[in-house]
Amino acid sequence: MSEGQVDDLLAVLNAESQKGGKPKKVFVITDMEGVSGVFSSELQCEPLESPRFQEARKLLTGEVNAAVDGLLAGGATGVVVWDGHDNSRSLSALDINPKALLLTGQPVAPTLELDPSYAAMVFIGQHAMAGARNGILNHSFSSLGIENIWINNRPVGEIGVRVMLAGTFGVPTIMLSGDVAACEELHALVPQAECAAVKSGASRTAGFMLPHPAACALIREKARKAMERVGEIPPYRIEGPVEARIQFTTRGVQYFQAREGVEQIDERTWAFRGKDLKDAWLKYSPSF
Repeated sequence: MSEGQVDDLLAVLNAESQKGGKPKKVFVITDMEGVSGVFSSELQCEPLESPRFQEARKLLTGEVNAAVDGLLAGGATGVVVWDGHDNSRSLSALDINPKALLLTGQPVAPTLELDPSYAAMVFIGQHAMAGARNGILNHSFSSLGIENIWINNRPVGEIGVRVMLAGTFGVPTIMLSGDVAACEELHALVPQAECAAVKSGASRTAGFMLPHPAACALIREKARKAMERVGEIPPYRIEGPVEARIQFTTRGVQYFQAREGVEQIDERTWAFRGKDLKDAWLKYSPSF
């Protein structure tokens, strides 16, 4: 969809905020494993299969809606929410914040429909990278397929890759909600960003959780503060050329198809190189 079409839909939801001044549109990336109350993939995170999935979906929706309220209170003129968990099967237009525009379904553009028109990017319900100490349900894109990712020798997960993607468009990442490990991961890249730590891991599958109302209140306040500070937080930029190095698990490597222009480093690791982040990453994956 074109930038103009998105803006037209946002104007339907937030007509008053579109009048006068420079628009401040925010792109929200959502996931489920970083939501307070979520601790088990089997019990909670598999759409239509997990016995407590509907509970987890409601917890996620509440946190997303609180973030939208905070962003709008802080000065956002429009909020686009991407349903980013498990092939866009977690959020619904029935109960999403009525001031938010929902991006759901597949496929979307390789760059998640991000573009330079956004004033900021935000993570809600975000988990830490694979291997993060006491990161609840930590993984990097695929818990079964990927063991490690490095961008220009820097260890990253979904947070790092997408913070860098936003930076290629000049879009700053201003806020994250998730566990303590995810907050530390973002702050290593963007120290100025606001973080709502809604839980703290005791292990990969256990932790201390804020009650849902308290988690939503914290997220709402951090989102408001982040939006008020949007001009103070710079985008994270990575200079080219870029090398994305992916180490697969023993299971994941069985499904990877080697191709021309990709260098095999060892039995389970391949390097994907390009003139910039998008060029390198899209040689590995069809999307971010």
